[in-house]
Amino acid sequence: MLLTLCALITALTCVSGVTVVTQKPAVVTVRTGETATMDCNLGTVTDRSARWYKQIPGGVPQYVLSNHHSWSSPEYGSGFSSPKFTSTHQSQSDYRLIINTVEEGDSAVYYCHTWDNSAKEFVFGQGTKLIVTSCSLPPPVLTVFPPSTAELQSNKATLVCLSSQSVPFADVTWLTGGSPVSSGISTSTAVHRPDQTFQISSSLTIHTSDWNMDQLYTCKVSLGSQTSEKNIKMSDCIRE
Repeated sequence: MLLTLCALITALTCVSGVTVVTQKPAVVTVRTGETATMDCNLGTVTDRSARWYKQIPGGVPQYVLSNHHSWSSPEYGSGFSSPKFTSTHQSQSDYRLIINTVEEGDSAVYYCHTWDNSAKEFVFGQGTKLIVTSCSLPPPVLTVFPPSTAELQSNKATLVCLSSQSVPFADVTWLTGGSPVSSGISTSTAVHRPDQTFQISSSLTIHTSDWNMDQLYTCKVSLGSQTSEKNIKMSDCIRE
């Protein structure tokens, strides 16, 4: 069942003729203790409930709750309850998920889902990413690795930045000489580690000639108001 659910979320709404489930906003950033809200429109579906799922990167989706415009209160999944989680409706197709007194552990992607009876299809929205930050949130810890000697022989150089942090989301950017880099970047989703931290890996691929020019490259990771940077250039690696 969980594997099927994950596959459905990945597929999302690619079937022709199926209702389009729309979620807004794409990202919600709040501080611990505040209230987070996110909206879901079921499109042409007006007779079915809106179901919400929580998914941490690398984890299986967790059923949070269901709500229908005819119900007096939502129905909850295991481990979720009121008043922490609740839901309201503005119409037969517009629903809102409300998370009160948020904690860092609430950081996740929340998917809205319904059943389109006319098309006989489950339909998911694109998800809303919830990022919960706090004053005490530690900054990301960065480690940057230079390209290998063997790779440099192939006319390319790959720099790798590992970010260790307490929540599953962060914005990773690369700079060269202080200016943002827009190409050659690949960033993974967060991996939940046994020590309850999360790790994100980001790589920047450049030409060997650029690396040999001893340009300064910077990996920058932002987590709410916390930002960490780590520099690397060829001459530093030679000294080490």
